Amino acid sequence: MNAELQMKPPVEVRYRQELEALKNSDTGKKPLNWQLSPRAVRTFILGSSKPVHGKDGDVEITRKYYGNDTLVERCIVTLAGNRGLMLVGEPGTAKTMLSELLSAAVSGVSTNTIQGTAGTTEDMIKYSWNYALLLDRGPSREALVPSPLYVGMEKGIITRFEEITRTPAEIQDSMISVMSDKVLNIPELGDEGLLFARPGFNVIGTANTRDKGVNEMSSALKRRFNFETVLPVRDVALEKQIIVQEVSKLAQENQIEMEVDEDVAELLASTYHELREGVSSYGHRIDRPAAVMSTAEAVSVFYQTMITGYYYDDGQISVDCMVQNLLGAVAKENRDDLEKVRGYFNTVIKDKSSREGGLWTRYYEARKWLR
Repeated sequence: MNAELQMKPPVEVRYRQELEALKNSDTGKKPLNWQLSPRAVRTFILGSSKPVHGKDGDVEITRKYYGNDTLVERCIVTLAGNRGLMLVGEPGTAKTMLSELLSAAVSGVSTNTIQGTAGTTEDMIKYSWNYALLLDRGPSREALVPSPLYVGMEKGIITRFEEITRTPAEIQDSMISVMSDKVLNIPELGDEGLLFARPGFNVIGTANTRDKGVNEMSSALKRRFNFETVLPVRDVALEKQIIVQEVSKLAQENQIEMEVDEDVAELLASTYHELREGVSSYGHRIDRPAAVMSTAEAVSVFYQTMITGYYYDDGQISVDCMVQNLLGAVAKENRDDLEKVRGYFNTVIKDKSSREGGLWTRYYEARKWLR
């Protein structure tokens, strides 16, 4: 399908030019069945200061992940060493995005995915059967319907397992033998029922620390993975940059012809940072909301405000609208958090309004929506 007809093109489609240019110029050592060398995978994710020469000319390699560069390197080394990789952290810390980028760069495909839920079953992970063919021909490869783990092993590509701790413990543990021996046993096929993983196969899992205890991974399964903790963005300027970049990308994909207001983006980044950290830039102590105050949520709040302005307010960003969207994001988990946001406005935003005026004054005046 044409990328223009896809609501959200996968990473390998969105960045096809960059991946092809890196592949064309890649002279590094590659693990078996990898599309790019570990060095080129790092460049794809973290960007390059110089253009890379592709078949049709020079291509700029953009930075796609903002955070700990060393963490990215460790993730790549883990995969190169054939160890499973588990990305853990607060919701909205770009664990999924990082797993997509790694999969696209290593395997050339990021969509071989298991979505963990309370209803995930073993056949959704490994394989199931076409029952019409099963009744007609009996157990055979033709009657078998491969699931993401089977596909990953057969093709030698990465399988992504999203939200693994949302999956029942017994379903999680069905992964242990596969991760250990790199063999999938299919008893129905008898002597031909062993699928040996091709080089390049691996699993990248993600888990939210807020889900800890929901279906805690067994120690046996944990030992099959290297764990990396993805932390929230700690720098306001960097958080603003991410908001601007991601909202611009969303606007372009959805043909929203409107510039991102960087001053408003900075204001929102400051709000999320201070509420998440529990302290303002002027030293006020703040009651932290229980809600997830992630950068991903900030991007969503800003984008909702932007498209409201595009369709209803003649292309202007409304601070009042942003406060309403902020309240909706905070209150969806616990309405008691609204009192904490109200306290934040009545202290921190009030102080910034008197010291800095301008946009902060408009922001403080929008507290009326908190009542």
